[in-house]
Amino acid sequence: MKKHRVSRRKVLGGSAALAAATVFASPIRAAAPPAATVTPALIEAAKKEGKVVWYTSVDLPVAERVAKAFEAKYDGVKVRVERSGAERIFQRISQEYGSRIHAVDVVQSSDAAHFIVWKRDGVLAPYVPEDVAKHFPAEHKDPDGLFATWRAWLCVIGYNTNLVKAEEAPKSFADLLDPKWAGKIVKAHPSYSGTILTATFQISRDLGWEYFEKLAKQRIMQVQSSADPPKKLALGERAVMADGNEYNMFQIKEKKGPVEIVYPTEGAPLIIGPNAIFKAAPNPNAARLLQSYLFSAEAQQINVDFGGLRSVHPLVKEKAGRTPFKDIKKMKDDPVAVEKQSEQIKARYARIFKV
Repeated sequence: MKKHRVSRRKVLGGSAALAAATVFASPIRAAAPPAATVTPALIEAAKKEGKVVWYTSVDLPVAERVAKAFEAKYDGVKVRVERSGAERIFQRISQEYGSRIHAVDVVQSSDAAHFIVWKRDGVLAPYVPEDVAKHFPAEHKDPDGLFATWRAWLCVIGYNTNLVKAEEAPKSFADLLDPKWAGKIVKAHPSYSGTILTATFQISRDLGWEYFEKLAKQRIMQVQSSADPPKKLALGERAVMADGNEYNMFQIKEKKGPVEIVYPTEGAPLIIGPNAIFKAAPNPNAARLLQSYLFSAEAQQINVDFGGLRSVHPLVKEKAGRTPFKDIKKMKDDPVAVEKQSEQIKARYARIFKV
């Protein structure tokens, strides 16, 4: 597997470290601009630009479904979806900006730490959609109005129901260390996936790196994206997954695929995927229009119903048959710590798993 060694501390200008008080959890909101409503003038300006470019790490079918709904609502504005893994998106933007190429309008990443870097380097544009201002919890919106949680989900354990009986399935991260699972586990990589980077941080913080050292002895099948373990599981290539996207598991399960989700007793890593506009966006009005739509109850409901994601928008309904978000034990997210430790996490993981 190709290893990614671009340090996020050296890209986009290499400015000083960010103070911990300037991200989601900060109570200071005085600097945020007022709520932005969608006006006829904004729609007309967006139509004159005619397009908007959205870099995102969400699954391509979900991104395309949301994009088509936006285009149907605002005829004349086309969305170009550029989908890749979170870490590759980060590197792509770093390389583009390093070459003074400003191609991206709006960005979404499954690694919330990316937004800390972009905020620190002053490349994001302040913009607070009306829905974010009215409905989103304070901990899910930047106090300076630069980004907010567009999607939330969990990193979960899972198993193939054709290969593993429910009563024998692992119930915890600790259970994955049982010798009976040797050679039967699939797992994703933190150097490719923002979800797995964040999950690796949370698990190593709560369970210790000793857990991963023991897990590495289980002859793991190593894949890249956090979307890959659920797919390998559904195909029967492995009986159990050590980590993977909850939403991919929902999608497979609801299509009658032979998979089952396990919320580990130690707590499931919580992942948040913010969305933001770049200051140098080539289509700034279309970018604002898309940003407002992405945080609307309509778009958020698409995320939940079609994408299997979770939403922090209180007007969005959870899909029947899924375990309610509030009932699941979750590990605590900490984007500031992930940003500070990301390179060490990737390097240590690579040493342990020899990938």
